[in-house]
Amino acid sequence: MELSENPPQLSKCFQNLVWSCLDSDLTRSAVFFGERYFAMFPGSHDARHLYATALLREGQTFPSLTVVDIRREEQCGGCLEIKAKCCTALGRYRQAREALDQSLIEAAKAAPTPIPIRTARLGPDQAAVLCRSGTMALKGNQHELALENFRRALSLNPLLWEAFEGLCALGEFPEIDDLFPSQLPNSKRASFEDQSLKFPGLTSTGAGFFTPEPANNLRGWKPDGISQPFRFPRDSLASNDLSFQAADSTFHEVQKNNRLVPQQHATRPLSSADESGPLPKKLRSTAPQPEAGKSSKSLKVNVDEPAKKPSKSRSNSHSKSGTNNSNGSVATRRSNRLTGSKPGQSSKSSARQVPEPSHSLESDEEGVAYSPSPPAMPLSPRSEGSPSSSRWPIMEGIAQEAREIEVAEQYIYDLMRCFARATRALFMYDSQKCLSELEQLPNEHQQTPWVLAMVGKAHYEKADYSSAQRAFTAVRTYEPYRLWDMEVFSTLLWHTQQPVELSFLAQELLNIDPRSPQAWIAIGNLFSLQKDKQQALTCFRRASQLDPSCAYAFTLSGHEMVDDDLDKAITSFQSALRVDPRHYNAWYGLGSCYLRQSKLRLAEYHYRKAVEIHPNNAVLLGCVGMVLERQGDREGARALFDQAVSISPDNALARYRRAKMLIGMKKYDAAIKDLEFLHGSSPEEANVVFQLAKVYRLVGDKVKAAQLLARARDSLPRNIGKIKKLLETVKDESKEDDMDEG
Repeated sequence: MELSENPPQLSKCFQNLVWSCLDSDLTRSAVFFGERYFAMFPGSHDARHLYATALLREGQTFPSLTVVDIRREEQCGGCLEIKAKCCTALGRYRQAREALDQSLIEAAKAAPTPIPIRTARLGPDQAAVLCRSGTMALKGNQHELALENFRRALSLNPLLWEAFEGLCALGEFPEIDDLFPSQLPNSKRASFEDQSLKFPGLTSTGAGFFTPEPANNLRGWKPDGISQPFRFPRDSLASNDLSFQAADSTFHEVQKNNRLVPQQHATRPLSSADESGPLPKKLRSTAPQPEAGKSSKSLKVNVDEPAKKPSKSRSNSHSKSGTNNSNGSVATRRSNRLTGSKPGQSSKSSARQVPEPSHSLESDEEGVAYSPSPPAMPLSPRSEGSPSSSRWPIMEGIAQEAREIEVAEQYIYDLMRCFARATRALFMYDSQKCLSELEQLPNEHQQTPWVLAMVGKAHYEKADYSSAQRAFTAVRTYEPYRLWDMEVFSTLLWHTQQPVELSFLAQELLNIDPRSPQAWIAIGNLFSLQKDKQQALTCFRRASQLDPSCAYAFTLSGHEMVDDDLDKAITSFQSALRVDPRHYNAWYGLGSCYLRQSKLRLAEYHYRKAVEIHPNNAVLLGCVGMVLERQGDREGARALFDQAVSISPDNALARYRRAKMLIGMKKYDAAIKDLEFLHGSSPEEANVVFQLAKVYRLVGDKVKAAQLLARARDSLPRNIGKIKKLLETVKDESKEDDMDEG
């Protein structure tokens, strides 16, 4: 089954899910699912409005305004209303009034559409409350309590995206298949079912987001041959095709061939008395019989339940079966009994008692035609024109719609599982696995800001700065006013020494929201790039004041103070770790501080803590190797340097440290390979030139050493003292001099 065959049900499930998140104040989850909904239905105004509303509730006012601020001819009344809300939040009251006036004009033009009924929540949702409590505990540094609340929230509702992100942020990485089984459990299908949206003919039952009200004749029924709930195949996520095939291609054939038809147990039309037996003998009642077609009770009788004991109104059919027509035949009277027709009746005969019959039919002379069988009720679903037969297709349609909703729910669940795998890998700093999982997503999701930001961060952690910059540039193209993740982008521009781009980014972020920590981090990075440490430190402190839970602001403050005040730098790094114990950059900063103080054991401990969090970081591995080298463990240090170079062949620090250590170990050929590689990528780096000239003199190649020293003298004349000292080096000298510049 292709996805295009079932858009209404998928759309309804997304609407229910996003509104449930908004009603529970889980605004980040609402943004996540709202972006998924809008990505799949970009032409739907309902999807546009929900996504914009989620962004607005999350405090992302400018991004919300961007979603609905489209061309005027494409705007509807809902777009204009949300635009008015955004302009009001931004203080643009004139534009808000204009948008509201235009919304009134659009409302007058458009035909009135029914608004889905959303009932008020009777009480707080337990899973949502636990999730919010966990978020507050996380920000309040109560990490154990946060872990417990997030676990309980996910056990109640597996679709709480914020709870899953909270677990990952705290270093809890359960297996996805354990946390999210491949099939959405039936007990959890109603996790977001708060009846925030009511659809005609559907009610909340606990079997799904919105499943049909379980009529008695459908209770427990499942057609044979229907496959398991639809899950899109894994390989389809990697394709650019928007269609998803069903797990069983016989879905429509089963629907066509397995019609919901009751079994035929008799050759004659069924009556309500066939299950209850003959009626007891009773006096004829004088109560008036309701006319055919005026009674609504027959519409509510269940065809599968045994008929109840006939009431007085049923016995009245006997009293009204009598007739004054002595010429009426027996066949005619029997036909009247079976079809429930009413010939002319006598008021006198209805008042008489009926004597106990001695034969099946009374003679015509008595004036009464009597049958021991009760009158039939028009209840057979196979009887044409009966109320039950007219209701049967409606119930079958409800059952079909319920199955389609179950398919849509499973699709959303599988989509979240794919995102969960990628997010888990990103928080574990397994960048390559994260990128591989994101490639499995459908193309329409890959081109969304959420996914592109994940791609940018994954490449950044791999130190692939060019790919990361392309991804973040694409993020800003799709969402120009985005604030999330921009602190990472500004640090990337700092690493790549791009002051112009960094200045432009900082100014834009400051214009979007001058009270956002991302803007002040970007400004601080710009001052740091310009070597203005004091101004940079001021900006980083401002960011930490605006958001005390921003660990990155404390970490950057510590890096700016490392050269001036080690004690204050240590305090800043410790503040960052109190906010986020898994902030590996702060562990790295503490290790660098203790290394400067020659506290090698403390330095090694903090470096190794950073490596535990980010085991694929070549810089951290190189730092641990450097500490081991100073402790005299050269073999252990070389193993770490080799691991760092294998992870990141372009990592200059690890190669340089390994080359210096190899020179000390008199393994000159291996050292020359590393130094030549570094000299080719950074020919003006003085430290590399000095070490390469030194190793060439040690191996007896004075010509190459002289060429390198002459080049270094011309480019860096201030190093003439080091050059003279290096010229005194003789062949195979075992003494290792520190030739590092500065």
